[in-house]
Amino acid sequence: MIGGLAGRYAVALFELAQELSADDQSQLADNMAALKRLIAGSDDLQKLLKSPVISADEQAGALAAVLEKAGAHPLVKNFGVLVVNKRRAFALDDMAAQYGALVAGARDEVVARVSSARDLSAAQIDALKAELEKAAGKNVIVENETDAGLLGGMVVKLGSRMIDGSLRTKLNSLKTALNEG
Repeated sequence: MIGGLAGRYAVALFELAQELSADDQSQLADNMAALKRLIAGSDDLQKLLKSPVISADEQAGALAAVLEKAGAHPLVKNFGVLVVNKRRAFALDDMAAQYGALVAGARDEVVARVSSARDLSAAQIDALKAELEKAAGKNVIVENETDAGLLGGMVVKLGSRMIDGSLRTKLNSLKTALNEG
């Protein structure tokens, strides 16, 4: 669902991207997805972007350097610097996620966020993708992350639907049933 502060920024970037060539739009979408992964994978970058102690100029300079080194599209770099200068860097990962959802919607795709207790193999992801595409009737992009707290199984979020087949949830349900009985 697109909304809130992150949604407003994502929509603004999406509307700007519509003025670009198809190749640039594709690069922009890839760059925003990479930015989301980069933020999620780097505790240092998260601390930098979310710290109220570090000045906006320092945050903007650091983010611009990271994006420059990564070869990001100029619009992505400018967007990141603007967000930091407006003191909204704490929501940059959400903005990137909502931008990805807008792009997926425009391409008649849907994003499935899959959390599993261990890494899924390429064959497992392909099989899951095929089943989700049958259920959704659209092309599905699978974003997989590992969450050891699930103990086993997986949780799939597809649009507004969530399918929780994790061992943790099953054990909690069993515990609740035993306590009520």
